[in-house]
Formats: sequence, C-alpha cells, structure tokens
Amino acid sequence: MTPATALIPGLDGIVKHGDTERCVEATRRIADLLFEDVSRLRPEHINLFDGLLIDLLPFADVSTRVDLAERLSYLVKAPRVVVGQLARDDEVAVASPLLRRSPALDDRVLIDIAQSKSQGHLLAMAERPALSIEMTDVLVRRGDRDVVRRTAANDGAAFSERGYSELINRAGFDGVLTLTVGKRDDLSDDHLKQLLAGSLDVIRRRLFDVVRPAKQARIRQVLADLADTTGGTASKRNFVPAQRTILALYEDSALDEAALLGFASEHKYEEAVAALAAMTGLKIATLDRLVSGDRHDPLLILGRTIGLDWRTVQALIQLRLGPKRVPAQRDLDALRVNYARLLSSTAERVVVFWKTRH
Repeated sequence: MTPATALIPGLDGIVKHGDTERCVEATRRIADLLFEDVSRLRPEHINLFDGLLIDLLPFADVSTRVDLAERLSYLVKAPRVVVGQLARDDEVAVASPLLRRSPALDDRVLIDIAQSKSQGHLLAMAERPALSIEMTDVLVRRGDRDVVRRTAANDGAAFSERGYSELINRAGFDGVLTLTVGKRDDLSDDHLKQLLAGSLDVIRRRLFDVVRPAKQARIRQVLADLADTTGGTASKRNFVPAQRTILALYEDSALDEAALLGFASEHKYEEAVAALAAMTGLKIATLDRLVSGDRHDPLLILGRTIGLDWRTVQALIQLRLGPKRVPAQRDLDALRVNYARLLSSTAERVVVFWKTRH
C-alpha cells in the first residue's frame, strides 16, 4: 500500500480486504477525478493519483483497465507508474492504446516492453507517430510479418543500417514488404539496389507503377546498374519460379528445415538455394556461387548458422554433387566430424563476411 491510499477515507480498508467490486468502483471514481481537471494539476498531484491508482489496479477487471488505458493514452501529464504498468499488461486490449500513442512512455520503457511482450504489443507500437532507430531495430528483429510491414509503412519510423538490411532480407520473400519499403522516402540508392536485386520482376514492375516519377527514374537507373553488374556473370539457372514457391511457403509459415530437406532430397536445386537464401539472409546469386563451387565447406557453415540437423546438411551435400555422384563414406564421416566441431559464432562471422563482400 502507498501512503497516498490512506489520504482517502476508507480506501485503505478496501485495498487491504481486496474487495474487488469496491476496488473497481474506487478506480473509476479516482480516474474521473484525475481527468476532471488534469490540465491544472501540478506534478505532486499527478504523483498522488499515481499512488492511489497503482494500489487499485490489481483488483481492476479488464474492461476497467481498458477504459483507464484509453483515457490515459492521450495525456501528456499522465501518472507514469500507472501508465507503465498498464502498457505492460498481458492483455493487448489494455496495453495497445498506450503503446500506440501515449506521450508518457519513453523509449527506455517501450524497448523493454518490445523485447519481451507479444506480437500484439509490437503491432501497437509500430503505429506510434515516431519510432526511433533503437525501437525499429527491436521491432524488425522480433516482429512477425504484420509487425514488420506496419513498421516499414510508418512514415515516422527511422531505421539503422542493420534495420534496413533486415527489412530488405525479409522483403526478398514478401512482396507486400518490398512495395512498402520501396516507397519509403528515406530509402537510399544503395538500399534500393539491394531491395530490387532480391525481388521478383513482377514486384519490381508493381513498385515502379506505384511510386512517384522521381523515384521511377531512380528505379530505372538501379535496374540498369544491376543489369550491367550481373550481365556477364549471371547464373544460367532460373530462380524466379523457385522464389515464388518459397514465398508461398513463407506466407503460410511453412518455410522450415523439413521443407529444405524435402527440396534437397528431391534434388530441387533452385528451391533449396532459394530456401537457404530466405533462412540465412544471403542473396540467391551469392548462395548459387557458394553451393555450386568446388568445396562442401559453405554448406557446413550455412547449416551451422541456422542450426540444421546433419541429415539436412548431408542432403544438401548430395544435392550439390548431383544424383549420380555418391560421396565415399569416409568423406562423409570426416565432414560430419567437422560439422560437429564448427562453432556457431565462427560460422556466423563467415556469413557476415559473405554478406558484406557480395
């Protein structure tokens, strides 16, 4: 119990005895007093209401908490302890109004909530009028498809280099996200080039149609640069149908190790490479060069980075050799030992190098 509770006759007894019905009624009456003339209240008065309400919140039902959170979400001079507790409420309906717009929540509190709460909480945060770089880093890293799309569509959001890289990697298998990111005014030419390099032709054409003329010129130039860069070294394989297959699996939340193993076992090279691209964040062209090279090591590194079972890695090794070439058992045993010894941290550093180099 806070000292503030004792300032209202009978309230300390209500709280001590845990009379739920009377606590709910007290919460509503105190909230009404707060909102009645909040603009004229001094900080010490706000703190008093904070102390009164914080003792009563544990007894308030969901509808009472929702109503209180909705009303508090518009206040600059809000009782911050109560706001913080309601914003952390497991009920998304309670937390959402505050997470969506409360000016009383600072980045420190929001980031703490974003790192531990549900996708519903993250989705509400993604609608805030402004999102800092630190906030979007967490939202893009932890968020599901809907959270990431909404964050990317927020004109008030700022993104770090890492945040944009993650957005672009995920956009490679999400046409809606590609269009959303492509329309952002703060998208640099380098990021636009990365975005278009990993997108399907149909998505490129759609993006060209929906952006302003100034950006159409930029897209036209980027596509020309990509054509010049890849013209002499492009793979003879056509990955577009495979990308569509992987995109469909991603949309259905079915892109997992079992799907990758199925592609490798059936010797579906393009689908396996496209699936690895989605899982690792590497470009398809980069993976095609690595997988089709003369060494098995890249597959061990990729497998360790995303935690593949040895059975899946072995299937990928057989895929790169082709159905008619069977590796000797002693070679497989040696590769298995190397895979078991390979540290995840080492593999991840190599993948980061591949991303920056290519």
